[in-house]
Amino acid sequence: MPKILSLVHTAEVHSDTFDALRDRIAPGLALHHHIRTDWLDRAQVGMSPELAQEIRQTVQDSHQPVICTCTTIAPVAENAGAIRIDQPMMQEAARLGGPVIMAYCLESTKEPSLELLLYTLLMEKSQGTAHLLPLTHLWPLFMSGRIKDFHAEIASAIREKIDDFPPTACVVLAQASMAGAAALLTDLPVPVLTSPELALRAGLAQL
Repeated sequence: MPKILSLVHTAEVHSDTFDALRDRIAPGLALHHHIRTDWLDRAQVGMSPELAQEIRQTVQDSHQPVICTCTTIAPVAENAGAIRIDQPMMQEAARLGGPVIMAYCLESTKEPSLELLLYTLLMEKSQGTAHLLPLTHLWPLFMSGRIKDFHAEIASAIREKIDDFPPTACVVLAQASMAGAAALLTDLPVPVLTSPELALRAGLAQL
């Protein structure tokens, strides 16, 4: 019987991302994708009790480990038992032991991602600090389906802005949708951390 992971997405593109990762890392793994694009739209105007209950119910109705790939709804999904996609990435950032630049492209991502990063730095007893790099002006590229342009512009902005910050241990791309920019930043002197692969490996560890 194949091993199964469930994933909760608020953008359809993430199912392709995780299918490709599965094919490379764990070919025998079956993925069940739950795609709810409306959840992100609703969450951006506030996490209502009704939305929170829908998220919790979806996680709790799964009979296998669940990864929530949306940082905006991740705290609710995590409280229901899901793996939040950015947790393993934040743990890796904390282990590097220095200041972290956290880049993000969606305003509703800022608070949950920063809260998790600061908490993880504290729990890991890291000496690192967090520096924010908002790139919210690029989000319309993702929403219009211009994914390659989205990643290219993220990479360009990070390369342009990184010298404005104190020396750092790593750059964190807060959203799964940003992950493709990392391949364009291999020339940076510090690692650029992304969430999808680390989260998939965390899910595999729970099977």
